[in-house]
Amino acid sequence: MTTEVNKARRSAFFGRILVYGSLIALAAFYLMPLWVMIVTSLKSLDEIYSGSFIGLPQQVTFDAWQKAWDEACIGTECSGLKPYFVNSLLMVIPAVILSTGIGAINGYILTKWRFPGSNFVFGMLLFGCFLPFQAVILPMAQLLGALKLSGTVPGLVLVHTVYGISFTTLFFRNYFITIPNELTRAAQIDGAGFFRIFFSIMLPAALPIIVVSCIWQFTQIWNDFLFGVSFTAGQSSPITVALNNIVNVTMGRKQYNVDMAAAMIAAIPTLVVYILAGRYFVRGLTAGAVKG
Repeated sequence: MTTEVNKARRSAFFGRILVYGSLIALAAFYLMPLWVMIVTSLKSLDEIYSGSFIGLPQQVTFDAWQKAWDEACIGTECSGLKPYFVNSLLMVIPAVILSTGIGAINGYILTKWRFPGSNFVFGMLLFGCFLPFQAVILPMAQLLGALKLSGTVPGLVLVHTVYGISFTTLFFRNYFITIPNELTRAAQIDGAGFFRIFFSIMLPAALPIIVVSCIWQFTQIWNDFLFGVSFTAGQSSPITVALNNIVNVTMGRKQYNVDMAAAMIAAIPTLVVYILAGRYFVRGLTAGAVKG
């Protein structure tokens, strides 16, 4: 009996080693590009050309980060990523707020204030989730031209707000449908109106899905390249377009350290968002997946 127990324990022990070893190997493989970006950005250009991309820097230097931030040339302008980083902030913050707010109201109406044809409206909004970026570029360009917003940051805010409404509506609709209708009916009996119920009952209960919507929209908008390169130009471009120009337009020796530092600067906001709020993203998704 004791021999069988020992065999079972040894088998479980080696099984755990195999599982954890595989997970560690996969994690290392997945994180290798990030490691290369970080260590390369901390090396001097001479060390990069005389050494390897993977090894630790012999002498840590942040010169590449400083150059990528305020000296790197983007076209004819050598102002670094700083103004384009600001452009992305000016784009992503209002776009996230607007698309999340409109999605919340849409989800509220489609679940608690249903009207004839509400299912059809929701179906059309849901269809918008499956439209590829390429399908809306031409009509969106025509609309921005008619509104005199072509090549501007506000125009890009409008594009991302409109494109994101389908996703945020889906998130909030699937979450609000789990809230009992009796709650809103009781509030109506007590004299609460449309907006009182929305702001006093629905929004406080929807904090998990608000986090989901904000994280989703932030990452989608911040990382977008196609809309940015299609609808803006020059000093109005977001950081993804500026990063592409830095990496692909080089004179003299390829400055790998500056390129990697620029890529890290562009990626830091989304990394910070996921590190700080990633667990709430999963919780919010599962909270809205009970029924719907």
